[in-house]
Amino acid sequence: MKTRSLRQSRATVFGALAILFWSSTAGLSRSLTETLGTLTASSCVFLLGGTIASLHMILTARRHRRPLSFPVRYLVGCGILFVIYMVSLYLAIGFASNRQQVLEVALINYLWPALTLVFAVPILKKKARGWLVLGIFAGFTGIFLSMFPENFSWIVFADNVKANWLPYLLASIAGVTWALYSNLSRLWGGQAESGAVPFFLLLSGLMLMGLRVLFPENTQWTLRAVLELIYLMIFPTGLGYLLWDEAMRKGRIILVASLSYFTPLLSAIIGVAYLGVRAGWNLWAGAIFVVVGAAVCRLSVQDDSQ
Repeated sequence: MKTRSLRQSRATVFGALAILFWSSTAGLSRSLTETLGTLTASSCVFLLGGTIASLHMILTARRHRRPLSFPVRYLVGCGILFVIYMVSLYLAIGFASNRQQVLEVALINYLWPALTLVFAVPILKKKARGWLVLGIFAGFTGIFLSMFPENFSWIVFADNVKANWLPYLLASIAGVTWALYSNLSRLWGGQAESGAVPFFLLLSGLMLMGLRVLFPENTQWTLRAVLELIYLMIFPTGLGYLLWDEAMRKGRIILVASLSYFTPLLSAIIGVAYLGVRAGWNLWAGAIFVVVGAAVCRLSVQDDSQ
């Protein structure tokens, strides 16, 4: 029992570290895509990060444990969700019309902490109170505020959404699929000794590389681009998703999901600083509303994952 508790605590800490790494994803990814191109940058990050993670998993696997001995539902179902999330998120960041929209897109994606708690009710049979509805309402209010112009013009708001709707749609898909992945990886892969994230990363990279072949783009390699690529490959990608997968399968899922509601605010702070974007009151208000929404969702969902 004590060993199980220690493993659970370690997995929970892993989830917190993943959240910290992910908070830097939007800002650095946008900078990298502006130099290498959206498809080139994302495919390089996932192919290289996935290769390193796969080699690490194979080399550190116990002799009696086969690296591919995962439940079929976990491999297929969670693998598909993982790839959809990765492709949607990086295309949303790359297709954003400007750096300001990148911050809005990142905020939409970070609805997944609240949605993870919402989906935990039907998928993991968690018990929830009526506050859950208020939490979701607060989260979507935050998204609306971040997208709304500072001059309160409905015409400008409608024109902006109409002209740049694709990044918003892709970010929404990313938020939903990652929340589903986080719960289903616990349901279908919780008993496995390890996760298949390295293979999922490789699959995402191959998918994006295929799109890169179909849709060529201009690429310019610079020292800054190389450093950004190395960082994204190792921390948010290689380590981040390995740690998160372990946390979702072995840790206290409700506690980890509740810690993740700080991600929107951390991401906005890092994004503003790294990209040099002037953030208006609406972005900060939106980020706070998303955080509050996730917090309310956390309070409404019972944590019985001990």
